[in-house]
Amino acid sequence: MDMRAPIKVYMTRKLIGVTPDTTVQEASKLMMEFDIGSLVVVDEKGNVIGFFTKSDILRRVVVPGLPYDTPVKEIMTKELITVNSNTPLGEVLREMARYRIKHILIEEEGKIIGIFTLSDLLGASRRKLETAISTE
Repeated sequence: MDMRAPIKVYMTRKLIGVTPDTTVQEASKLMMEFDIGSLVVVDEKGNVIGFFTKSDILRRVVVPGLPYDTPVKEIMTKELITVNSNTPLGEVLREMARYRIKHILIEEEGKIIGIFTLSDLLGASRRKLETAISTE
């Protein structure tokens, strides 16, 4: 894995999203169905306006005792942490550590085009290890 490679090499391009009025329960079911830890929240024009994670469910729904029919817009993260698609992997990992986050949105020309997660990092590491083993 090249720490200087742009994050677009390692990011996941397929974003799964919900609308602001989607309930926490519906969003959680979607996360379980696709085995993912986060969703983007998109407006009627398709713009990403928020981010919703498994951690949000625990911190902002379960612990405070909110009902599961609470709309995602009431608990989503509105201040998005993003990096440019050409940002080197090493720099992205430093940003994730700085903010103590497991997911970061990737933007290009002002639009969210993908996501990078710790699972993406593990997958890339696994592929590199498998390649090294197969060439021995």
